[in-house]
Amino acid sequence: MFGIDNFAAFLLAGILLNMTPGSDTMYILGRSLSQGMRAGVYSALGIAVGCLVHTFLAAFGLSVLIAQSQVAFNVVKYLGAAYLFYLGIRMILTRDEAAFDVAAIAETNYRQVFISGVVTNVLNPKVALFFIAFLPQFVQKSYGHTSLSFLLLGITFNLTGTIWNLLLAIFSANMSEGFKRNGRIKTWLNRFTGTIFILLGIKLAVERSR
Repeated sequence: MFGIDNFAAFLLAGILLNMTPGSDTMYILGRSLSQGMRAGVYSALGIAVGCLVHTFLAAFGLSVLIAQSQVAFNVVKYLGAAYLFYLGIRMILTRDEAAFDVAAIAETNYRQVFISGVVTNVLNPKVALFFIAFLPQFVQKSYGHTSLSFLLLGITFNLTGTIWNLLLAIFSANMSEGFKRNGRIKTWLNRFTGTIFILLGIKLAVERSR
């Protein structure tokens, strides 16, 4: 249906891939542990929007440019790495030894957290390459509207991934709630999260397209 082969196999493979720890997982964990459940949820939703962008790019062939052009790949890659570095340094330099209370949570800029999730995902060329390498395996080449097939597969993959990421954000935030009531621990969680972002930036910067 809709030019899709073995949808059940795609769904199972997609769920398993979503549950495999990766950059998105570490990003959401970092936000949830240091800034609370809402920050983790907004990060997950931001990443979901970023995945939708990659879905549309793959569906309409624009991601092929990143796959075929080393220059385009490197530009996107280094922009993404620089942004992760920026986020990491900001969190490390943040000094907040006040108790982790409702007022502190309210000060979090969730719009910024959401946008950061979108940007970090969109500026990861590996995600674009994944979409154009994984999705075509389940698309019938003879189907006259392959863009529709790509969109349906991408949205399905994104939906299962978002559900998993939301559960991850909620669970990790609840697990760390007791620790974050101590101001010093919250400061160290911020530094830990910042270090994760910097390491993700390094990982992205040294990755190759082929």
